[in-house]
Amino acid sequence: MDISRPSPLDELRQQYFDLLTSGINLFLIAVGWHLESRAGWLLAFSLVAATSLIAWMGNLRRHRMISDTPSSRVTSAPQGYVEFEGNAVQYQGEQLTSRINGIPCVWLRYHVEQRTNDNQWESVERGVSDATFLLDDGSGQCVIDPEHAEVVTSHKQVKDHDGYRTTEYLLLPHDPLYAIGEHTTLGGANTDLNLKQDINDLLAEWKRDKPTLLKRFDLNGNGHIDMREWELARHQAQREVEQQHRETRLRDGVHILRQPQDGRLYLISNLSPQQLARKYLIWAWVHLALVFAAGAGAAYNFVTS
Repeated sequence: MDISRPSPLDELRQQYFDLLTSGINLFLIAVGWHLESRAGWLLAFSLVAATSLIAWMGNLRRHRMISDTPSSRVTSAPQGYVEFEGNAVQYQGEQLTSRINGIPCVWLRYHVEQRTNDNQWESVERGVSDATFLLDDGSGQCVIDPEHAEVVTSHKQVKDHDGYRTTEYLLLPHDPLYAIGEHTTLGGANTDLNLKQDINDLLAEWKRDKPTLLKRFDLNGNGHIDMREWELARHQAQREVEQQHRETRLRDGVHILRQPQDGRLYLISNLSPQQLARKYLIWAWVHLALVFAAGAGAAYNFVTS
């Protein structure tokens, strides 16, 4: 099982919206309340406005990227930033399974916590799978590299047993799968071939087998390859190499989706793009409302301080 501990940046990316919507703003309001001063409220409202502004920008950015990027078919997708829709497929022989109930999955993220003596939960272990899996859209299959991806899934499991709590997020085989990121095809039509070098390599190979070379190209039977015969051999080598190149480019390449190098959104989900876009748009409006509300609160306390 290919499991690694997520980096702090990846962990923040995975839980980005949870962190911004599950308590930070409430904590800041509590701080303002505790300080019991207009200066404290001014600081609290200003920080709430700043936090909500960041969340608004993040949600709006995700909404626009998902809405503005057209879906592509795997076999005809351009190289570069694309989105795919299909179904999740586990490689044959892969053994990635849920830690809670042992069901097969293509991706998982888990968090194990232990209950302390003061009835609080303390983090014990975290992990995220980094094994590749496949997206199949009917036209072909694309290898999905989940490293550094934002994964949004509807499959969440929680198990509380013997003082430990395990929270797990999964993507399952045959799940509908949406992915947006950087598409690269290795091999096939995109194979980097050097015609001149391959001709020279083939001629060098023929030279090492002199009897066969003479049998093929010594037209006058004098035991030597003259200039005219060597030119004939070179033309034949070019024809054979060109045929090999055509056959190579006609073969299916390996399609890979991974993190864009320019920092654009890399997202994998079992939700549809319409559901994701709607979700991010709603949260963008919520955070924008908080920006204005917190801004009004900060302005009021600034004027009356």
